[in-house]
Amino acid sequence: MYRVYLVEDEVNLSKILVSYLEKEGWEVRSFYDGQSALQAMGERPHLWILDIMLPDIDGYQLLRSIKEVSPDVPIIYISARDADLDRIIGLEMGSDDYLAKPFSPRELVIRVHRLLERVYKSTPGSSLFNLYPYVLDEDRRMVLRGQEMIELTSKEFDLLLFFARRKGQALSRDQIINHVWGVDHVGSDRSVDDLVRRLRKKMPDLRIETIYGFGYRMTV
Repeated sequence: MYRVYLVEDEVNLSKILVSYLEKEGWEVRSFYDGQSALQAMGERPHLWILDIMLPDIDGYQLLRSIKEVSPDVPIIYISARDADLDRIIGLEMGSDDYLAKPFSPRELVIRVHRLLERVYKSTPGSSLFNLYPYVLDEDRRMVLRGQEMIELTSKEFDLLLFFARRKGQALSRDQIINHVWGVDHVGSDRSVDDLVRRLRKKMPDLRIETIYGFGYRMTV
């Protein structure tokens, strides 16, 4: 499960954003000032959301401190000042995205999804795959939708993982059989279609395309 840390001094706005983020199944921790956030830097969340205008310390100082501890962590920073200079300074200091207030909480959720997918799906060795609205945890062999665990058989999980590792690639039925059942498998390639059908039934929002006469593709 991804951990998202939010630094926002407007209490009501913070509560609204936390509610939206938690609905996506992420573990969210909120801070109302920069000093509290500084003390939590060592916890290394998967993503930070920072308000640049904080009551105690400069938001850029906080951004710089986070990057010193976790150079690769993605950061979205938000500000009531919609100025080109703010955007440029933040991006030059290592932030990944910028939102000017007021903004839709749903837009923030979409940007967080895109950042998490871009950073952690492309990181070699990462055990988490963002298959929005699902998260696949390879190490724990778990699939979550929000707080709900999706119960998969061993073969269903192996197929999902095979798709997740090759997102966007056209995969033939023979490739799927060799990976999921093994090269010595004896049986019809209809077993692939049946397994995909079961996966789609359990995960209806999964984006798997049928390539007629060939196989399947998980779309990006």
